[in-house]
Amino acid sequence: MLVLGIESSCDETAAALVEGGNNVLSNVVASQIEAHSSFGGVVPELASREHLRNIGYVVRRAFDQANRRYEDIGGIAVTNGPGLIGSLLVGLSFAKAMAFALKKPLVPVNHVEGHIYSAFLEHPEIAHPYLALIVSGGHTSLIYSPAPGTYQSVSRTRDDAAGEALDKLAKFLGLGYPGGPVIDRLAASGDARRFAFSIPKISDGGLDFSFSGFKTAALRHIQQSGIKPRRPKGRVSQDILDLVASYQQAIVDTLLAQTQKAVKRLGPRSILLVGGVACNSLLRSTFKSAFEHTSRESRIDVYYPRPEFTTDNAAMIAAAGTPKLATSMTADLDLNAFADLRLC
Repeated sequence: MLVLGIESSCDETAAALVEGGNNVLSNVVASQIEAHSSFGGVVPELASREHLRNIGYVVRRAFDQANRRYEDIGGIAVTNGPGLIGSLLVGLSFAKAMAFALKKPLVPVNHVEGHIYSAFLEHPEIAHPYLALIVSGGHTSLIYSPAPGTYQSVSRTRDDAAGEALDKLAKFLGLGYPGGPVIDRLAASGDARRFAFSIPKISDGGLDFSFSGFKTAALRHIQQSGIKPRRPKGRVSQDILDLVASYQQAIVDTLLAQTQKAVKRLGPRSILLVGGVACNSLLRSTFKSAFEHTSRESRIDVYYPRPEFTTDNAAMIAAAGTPKLATSMTADLDLNAFADLRLC
């Protein structure tokens, strides 16, 4: 089955054609980084306007790249939440219009489930049960899947997402937006042991995450050490390099600690790292070392998508929608979007 995927939950307008659930024929993404960079984050109203401007071109481009006609698709998969409601409605409205005009079935896809399926695009061999760490600018959660299409919520963040925490520090230090990739690059030249950050402890013993305390601690280090933000196009000081390295290390240590606790409780056969922050080089190497470089008895395979599939994209939405279309889990044209839609 050839499936058209459409994704517009935040600040990327994306369309893709995927055949058989993992054969990506095209994957087109119109980024809005330039539009939002001067604000240091995503402006919802601006994001909606950019989606309206880009959606038609992006979908046409996806068909052109795949050398397919509109009539060739077997169905349409579209993100209907969670995300920015205005952004979601642009992609959803376009998908419903196409489904009506082409008389093709339509299926809704939870954005978080889409991220999970991004790992399957290149690794269809992933074994159940698996534990997925979804980590991005808007999400940080652990989800356990004992069988295909079945999900159990293990933990979620109680305040900020990990990616948001990285973006905020980059903004404080004048490093630009998005902050995650910049911090990942700069941290390699810093001393991760110089600044101390305490790993949060959840009082009820749960596996939830918390990252707001890291921002407060970072501001304290900035004030106490007299660290000045980088001037536009200026040199990055060693103090900044050391701070971002220490900050990144603390966030990765927190993600690893909670995942290790979940592994002990649930005993998964596979671990998935998905979402924009899953592109972080320290996070990837740390998880590989912790779970794969062990004895044969305790080894757990760690999977993550290549960079273009970690950030928001439509190939993952088409992949997640393929089994839904195959089992006729289709939606009517009154399908709506939900900003706080939960997977489980």
